[in-house]
Amino acid sequence: MSGTPRSMFEPGAGPAADPAGNRHERRIRSFQPRRSRVTTAQREALLRHWPHWGVEVDGDSVLDLPTLFSGRPVVLEIGFGMGEATAEMAAADPDTGILAVDVHTPGQGNLLRLAEQRGLTNIRVANGDAIILLREMLPASSLAGLRVFFPDPWPKKRHHKRRIIQREFVDLALTRLAPGALLHCATDWEPYADWMLEVLTATPALHNLSPTGTFTPRPATRPLTRFESQGLHKGHRVRDLLFRYEP
Repeated sequence: MSGTPRSMFEPGAGPAADPAGNRHERRIRSFQPRRSRVTTAQREALLRHWPHWGVEVDGDSVLDLPTLFSGRPVVLEIGFGMGEATAEMAAADPDTGILAVDVHTPGQGNLLRLAEQRGLTNIRVANGDAIILLREMLPASSLAGLRVFFPDPWPKKRHHKRRIIQREFVDLALTRLAPGALLHCATDWEPYADWMLEVLTATPALHNLSPTGTFTPRPATRPLTRFESQGLHKGHRVRDLLFRYEP
């Protein structure tokens, strides 16, 4: 069997298995591709909507965000799971575009299905590596916000280098944020929350919106997800971090 991943879709009909291929350097990844079954409804949503609502993160060209989102300000969401919270945020704020990036095909299909059901036109789904998307495909100062909700905490110490919230990532992200943009992170892994707080607080251009200089209560703009509710029932503490970019 070949080591090259194969897409379950014809070219152009759905998300590619590895859109960037070998055209960009390999490095330590902050995510693990998850292989799980795509339902019929998710597959059909991908087939219907990927050609006009999907974005392949191939690193080959810079996105024209004003055209892609009809002039709306754009927030980048990195990692959206099954997309329920993303769809809720898009419905609550139709004047903001959400560029949601993930590598999980069932989640991509489910988010497109939800967008179709709710008549949402302000969501675009990106398939691939968020670092390549930020570095190669987004213009400078083009984002009104960045959301990273419940990223993989990589709890073992030897894996901490895989966490997405690192100084190098933040430095890259800031080059794509417009002045006044909001950076919003959330995690239910307390050691990772402390890690995030340390990294973000050490960045001079970021202003912590918490009056205590630490964490904030969950804002109404971030819906309570099913995953989060399950964690709260188990006694997990969820931490939100809200920082404004003030260069």
